[in-house]
This record gives sequence, structure tokens and C-alpha cells, in this order.
Amino acid sequence: MRQWIAVALLAMVLGGHEAAARTVRWAASGDPNTLDPHSQNVGTVAMVLQQIYDTLITRTETLGLAPGLALTWEQAEPNRWRLTLREGVRFHEGEAFTADDVVFSLTRALAPTSNFGIYVDTIESVREAGPLAVDIITKTPDPILPNKLASVFIMSRSWSERNNAPRPQNTRTREEMFTVRNTNGTGAFRMTVREPDVRTVMARNDAWWGWREPTSANANVTEIVFRPITSDPTRIAALLSGEVDFVLDPPLQDLARLRAAPGIRVLEGPEVRTIFLAFDTFRDELLYSDVRGRNPFRDLRVRQALYHAIDIAAINRTTMRGQSVPTGTLFPAQVNGYVQSEDVRLPFDAARARALLTEAGYPQGFGITLDCPNNRYINDEQICQAIAAMWARIGVRTQLNAMPLAPFFAKIQRDDTSAYLLGWGVPTLDALYSFQSLLATRNGGQGDGIWNYGRYSNPAMDTLIQRMKVESGPARQATITEALRLMRTDVPIIPLHHQMIPWAMRSTIAIPHMANNQPYFRWARVE
Repeated sequence: MRQWIAVALLAMVLGGHEAAARTVRWAASGDPNTLDPHSQNVGTVAMVLQQIYDTLITRTETLGLAPGLALTWEQAEPNRWRLTLREGVRFHEGEAFTADDVVFSLTRALAPTSNFGIYVDTIESVREAGPLAVDIITKTPDPILPNKLASVFIMSRSWSERNNAPRPQNTRTREEMFTVRNTNGTGAFRMTVREPDVRTVMARNDAWWGWREPTSANANVTEIVFRPITSDPTRIAALLSGEVDFVLDPPLQDLARLRAAPGIRVLEGPEVRTIFLAFDTFRDELLYSDVRGRNPFRDLRVRQALYHAIDIAAINRTTMRGQSVPTGTLFPAQVNGYVQSEDVRLPFDAARARALLTEAGYPQGFGITLDCPNNRYINDEQICQAIAAMWARIGVRTQLNAMPLAPFFAKIQRDDTSAYLLGWGVPTLDALYSFQSLLATRNGGQGDGIWNYGRYSNPAMDTLIQRMKVESGPARQATITEALRLMRTDVPIIPLHHQMIPWAMRSTIAIPHMANNQPYFRWARVE
């Protein structure tokens, strides 16, 4: 009798979902290099952390804004936002969620070791306005602050301080701290196992507030087992054999086979991510080049030559198998500020490229090293191989240095690069995020140039970016358009394409395909 009662009580506790376990075995090519919520603003980290941690404002299936840990938000004054918080929320280790945790988390994201400064750069202070209310005071009016807050995870102050983590991990120094391998969020899943580069296991948090929301009412995943599998063939073999259920990044060359495989489903759609090349335009002499005494990338004609040398149609057709959208601009059409008339590439013209190199004083070309990840973006190494061959044809002898995600990010974040390939998503869905992160001068300001590892600097661009931060309406769009035009003429980067993203899974899994390439298992169902 006692055993029967225990089973009945367990069923009552499970209540909101089916008692039968529903495990999703998920694989991707790369593993998060940290689990600290404010250390690394990269997709491979966010894809795991967003299962575990909540944000004040969350995203809908169409990437709109919706209440998260904050029920309401309003711009009470030009420089003050008031947020009203949810009652009854607890962290996975039992601490009650309060306004103090919000003050702590947003302040922590402002720390020098944080890579999330782009989201909190306008914040001057955060103040409790009651146990479940906060006021965010901004340095200047910030019309897109809610879009930024949708990317900042909220931590427990008491847990963080108890575990000596009042500030984010410093990945540049390869710092080891408690938050690198341990988590304590308020989110839909809590981490139970963390074995870096092997597996991360997350169990359903039955106390999560979101299970009562309509979007999650039919979700029934009780456990997520994430496995990084670097090898493309091994990852796909695991899916086809039933060893894994969901693959975030199937190789393009396998899509036809996956579509035809029994019991397998492929979801496809555009991602809010642009792949581009960037250069060290800061140093007097490049670290990785055979040119001595000068930096060829400081010459606009050299940057234009490298742009003209790229046959983007061939990359789209052969390397990407049609699964990309070639572009001449900084972000795709889903982002506020996109201007179609500025989405124009320099044409592929090898003869013009060679002429520009001669004009710049490099008639015989020169040698460089191109740094590239080999497990972060779709066919990233193959893209770099194709570009290296195209540059070689105009005399720019290119040595490809491809490496896994973690060492690649560590390398470029030390400014230890001369040329590199990067992909850039836009979680705020606003143009400022891309301009400020990638093209603003690195001047120590929060978020300014935080991913500008070529250290491009143009006072005219900086002025436009500062205007974007405070303007609104038609004036702000005019500023964005002017900045897009300046980017196109000054060529600080070479845009390549916007990614198309396929997901592959067993046909028993239903999950929304997201343009930010993030699987939200709180909305998933396994039949």
C-alpha cells in the first residue's frame, strides 16, 4: 500500500507532463567552452545555458519579446526603466528569486571580464524598487534596452558569492572557476552532469514557472543529453542508427540522404547570422605575413582586391550547396535597420583585384595566414579553403590555420590574428548590436568593439554608432543607412553570406525551428 501511495504521489508531482520519461539525445559539432552565464557571448554557450537560465524578457517562436522573469517593463522616464518581477520563482538549488538577484546579475554583466557588455552598455545603475521590482537607470535614453535584456541570464547572488564567482570568468587567461562547470538557474532544465567535450545532462525542472504558459503546455521532454560530436560522419551515423535523436548542425552534403532516410525529419530555414572576413588594420606590421615594415590591410585597395577576388556564387553553389544567401551587408533582412539598396557586393573580378594590388605596391602579391574555425559554422573550414585558393590566384599566398571553436575564439580574443573568418548573429534583432560589436573603435566603453579583433577604427563610423544608441524613428534609420554605406565603401570587413540552417531529428520529435539557431526544448514534444 505504501509503495502504491508513493507512486501516486510521484504522478501528482509530475502533474504538468506525462510520467513516462522523454529523453532527447542531442548532438552538435562543438561544446560550450564555459558555463559561466556572462563570460562568453557565443552561440555554442547560449544553446546550453538558455535551457538552464532565464532572462528578464524572453523570446517567442518568432523572436518577438515576451515576459520572462519580468512580467512587465516600461520606460517610466527617458533614462529609467521599471521592471515588475514574477512571484514564487526559485533557483534550482532552492533560493528564492528576488530583485537583488537582478541587480547582481546586470551589474555582473558590466564587469570587465564579461563578454555581455554589449547588452548592458547604457546601464548606469540598477536599483531595487521593492522585493519584486527594479529600476534600471541608463546613461542616455535607450529605446532598445528590452531587446538587449532578452540575452542576459539571471543568476543567484547568494550562490555566486558563496562559490567565489561575483564576476564572470576571464577566458582570455584561461581562468578556472566554479561557474565554468556548475550552474544554478531558474530555467526549464537543471544540469545534473557536466563532462566537458563528452556530455552534458539536463533534467526537467518541474517547478519552472513557464510550464504553465500556453507555449509549453504540451512539452514533455524530461531529460536532455547533449553530446558534442566533432566528426560530421560520426554525428550523422549516430542519428541514423538511433544513438542520438537531434542534430543541430547536419552537414549540407548529407541533407539529401537524411531527407530520404526513414524516421528522419529535416527542418530548414534562414538564420539571423552573417559570415564574414576581418583583418588586422591596427598594427604597423602584421603578425602573420611575409610583408615587413608595413601592414597591407591598412590600404583600402588591398581590402578591395581581396573582396573582388572572391567568387561568392561559386561558394554558394559548390561549398554551401545553395544553402546560403550571398550578401554585401552586415546583417540579414530580419534585423531592424536592414536596407536592401545597401546590400550590394563588390563584383567578382580577378583582373581588377590584381590591378588594385599593383596600385597598392604589391605587384607580386604577398603571404598571409587566415585563421578559421572548423566546427562552428556551416562548412566553415571549406569556406576558408575556397577563399584561400581564390586569393592565391591573385597572388595573395594564403596559409589556412583551421582549428576547433575553443582555441579559435581564445586566439582571436588575444588579438593573435592577422585575418580571420567569423559568423555574427544578432540576438537583439537591431543593427546597433552588429555595428557596435564589430566596427566601433575599442575604446574601453562597454560593448564598443567587443568583437572587433581587427581593431578597425574610423571616427566617422564611431560618430554614427553613438548616434544609433540614442536616436529613434526616421532619424535613427537614416543614421543606420549612412553607416551601412560607409561600411560598404571603407571595406573594414568582407561580408560573405547569411547562413541557412538545417536541423535533423527523428520524426518522433516536434520542436520549433528558430532563426537564432537555438533549440528550445521547453517547447519540444517527443511522441
